Amino acid sequence: MFKEAISYPQDGDSAVKTIAIGGALLFLSFLVVPLFFVFGYVVRSLRAVMNGETTPPEFDEWGDLGIDGLKAFAIGFVYSLVPTVITGTALFLTVATFGPSETVFSGVITGLLLTVAALGMLAISLAAVYIVPAAVVAYVRTDSVAAAFSPSDLRPLLFSRTYATGWVVAFGISLLAGVVVSVLSATVVGSVLTPFVVFYAYVAGAYAIGTAVREMPDIASEPATPAAGSVA
Repeated sequence: MFKEAISYPQDGDSAVKTIAIGGALLFLSFLVVPLFFVFGYVVRSLRAVMNGETTPPEFDEWGDLGIDGLKAFAIGFVYSLVPTVITGTALFLTVATFGPSETVFSGVITGLLLTVAALGMLAISLAAVYIVPAAVVAYVRTDSVAAAFSPSDLRPLLFSRTYATGWVVAFGISLLAGVVVSVLSATVVGSVLTPFVVFYAYVAGAYAIGTAVREMPDIASEPATPAAGSVA
């Protein structure tokens, strides 16, 4: 799957154009709005792969693309709040309970609790990274944002070895992209190229997740919703 995912963004007659547009949008992501179109394209790619299409989609129907991207952003944002809220609450309770470290003992206890809170945030953050793609898949399958937070829609994905394999491939691609970006960032010219590498990794990751979901017996028989006219 890894090899196919890496080559997927290159397939199709419009591959160069698509990567150029996606990279340019990411380059302008500081304006926020272009980022929604990138996320929308990733959702569209995921939908295409789940529907068995062999080439990446094109950048068109920008209104639908932006709506899909905004919904995907909202899903990710909500899940990102969970570790932040839990960790913030833990830190507040720690400080409120023990206050300033007036003794060595209280200082040690406070330090241990802060360490546990930090490790807990790391674990919860990793869990969120695992859940978010499944949540977006649930949205794509049902065309409903509510499904992204529905245990009944998420459970078959999250506890599937097939989904886990696709996620690992997508995560590996993101790590590889991170290494490439680190190397490119050493030069000015390389820094300009980094958004295109990141976009490429996004699309390749969507292929890995989409392929895994398509191979799941209980889900493969249910086609993903059409690209146009999505309604929450």
